[in-house]
Amino acid sequence: MDEYDVETVADPDLSEPVLVEGLPGVGHVGKLAAEHLLEELESELVRKVYSTHFPPQVSIDEGRAELAAAEFYAVTPEDGRDMLVLSGNHQAQDTEGHYGLTDTFLDVADEFGVDEVFALGGVPTGELIEEYDVLGATTTDEFAETLSEAGVEFRDDEPAGGIVGVSGLLLGLGKRRGFPAACLMGETSGYLVDPKSAQAVLEVLQTVVGFEVDFATLEERADEMEEVVRKIQEMEQQNAPAPSDEDLRYIG
Repeated sequence: MDEYDVETVADPDLSEPVLVEGLPGVGHVGKLAAEHLLEELESELVRKVYSTHFPPQVSIDEGRAELAAAEFYAVTPEDGRDMLVLSGNHQAQDTEGHYGLTDTFLDVADEFGVDEVFALGGVPTGELIEEYDVLGATTTDEFAETLSEAGVEFRDDEPAGGIVGVSGLLLGLGKRRGFPAACLMGETSGYLVDPKSAQAVLEVLQTVVGFEVDFATLEERADEMEEVVRKIQEMEQQNAPAPSDEDLRYIG
């Protein structure tokens, strides 16, 4: 297998699509947001990207093995702009892989005529929060103005240390290749999978891109996670042993 191997699954016609990236990261915010888009809107798998920089493993579904890969889906909502949604279960294991995979992802975006790039993710606060602000970073002043009008906050020196992984490189490499790019980051504790933060990010994205989705399933997941948090807080107050893996597993 090549270091970066792109498999063509389908070739739909998209009209000036935007790229939406949601890979695993802090609070799984970006991944949850991308998965919710794919669950709520009609989508079609169009590309699979394999790489020797992904973990050496396969996923198992009903006994069937599938090599680790990132996947692109074409999404054509009734309202709003067409989207090319990038999702998957892994990021690269090394620096070279992060750069190589991001360049490969941008090659696919270029192939589909992508106009703008949106990377989705979380920014850790280190503590449990009630209000979920969305922070932003962009490559153009115009993008920053549009996102500010949609409620995105731009703060000096945040996130601290910058943006790592594919989400950050989509901005850095995307800018060098002429893609207007932005990263939408929902505040999250960083300790648990965070559906509320994913919803906050999606609410901004749907305002900017123009689609509409129902958030009922994300809200259900958020209720489940709040119950987990409640148990953790009770145990902390009682100085009880930490919850088991079964208690902390992500439902759904």
